[in-house]
Amino acid sequence: MHFDLPDLRLFIHIAESPSLTQGARRAFLSPAAASARIKALEAQLGARLLYRDSRGVELTPAGQRLLQHARLVMRQVDYLKSDFTEYGTDAAGHIRIFANTTAVTEFLPEVLAGYLAARPGVTVDLQERLSRDIVRGVLDGAADLGIIAGPVHAPELQIMHFSTDRLVLTVPVDHPLSTRKKVTLADTLAYQHIGLHEGSTLLSFLRERVDKLGGSLSLRIQVSSFEAICRMVEAGVGVGVIPESAALRHSRTMQLVTLQLDEPWAVRERSMLVRDLDALPGSVRALIELLRQGV
Repeated sequence: MHFDLPDLRLFIHIAESPSLTQGARRAFLSPAAASARIKALEAQLGARLLYRDSRGVELTPAGQRLLQHARLVMRQVDYLKSDFTEYGTDAAGHIRIFANTTAVTEFLPEVLAGYLAARPGVTVDLQERLSRDIVRGVLDGAADLGIIAGPVHAPELQIMHFSTDRLVLTVPVDHPLSTRKKVTLADTLAYQHIGLHEGSTLLSFLRERVDKLGGSLSLRIQVSSFEAICRMVEAGVGVGVIPESAALRHSRTMQLVTLQLDEPWAVRERSMLVRDLDALPGSVRALIELLRQGV
């Protein structure tokens, strides 16, 4: 069975687009030419890959399987290209990272700033994803590197612990809870919370924990960063659950009280996920080593 790399890349473009027309455009093909290539691919595999209707395209189960393999093949092709670039083994390439909220907003920008400044030939695609999507993305080859907090069960992946943080509660200085040293999540549910935006990993995690308590999380406002949460808390708008590293940093310039969360899940082990460390190009391995040393 013979596969053409342009056909696999075309299939990925179509699978990641709302329609065959837009996928074809990304591959610089006409819709008719793209459709003919997909039909030829289906004939070769003996399986239907796409459901087509007026609303666009949807992957069949066979299409989902091909997408996973196609992504892995094309990532390996990209790795091959980057390893033989004129810039050297770790100074060029493209890295796609799926990471949780804390990584995207807190420590990765600083780490990546120094990393990219030293490697002009490297580009990075950093995406905030939920924990389950981070694991699935690395498994499927959609991401080179996953960064996650908390326990993770993924025996097919290599998991590298690189730092520890914990979740804490921040409250205004005159808040009823401000004189306590520790609180439970249940203690906080009587008060309005400042939360992160929809889709953030921390908000999704807290909602799961609150659901297990049989309670509800009262969100007064949702914002886009831990700094914004702290500013709202300082102004007396509500309370907020954030990583301790963020609380310590922002408490240097804001009037906040930080309380320990007396919960077994409050301690968050940070881990990096990859499919095969030795198979990654030098640019990815260099970033992994930097994270191991500096966070």
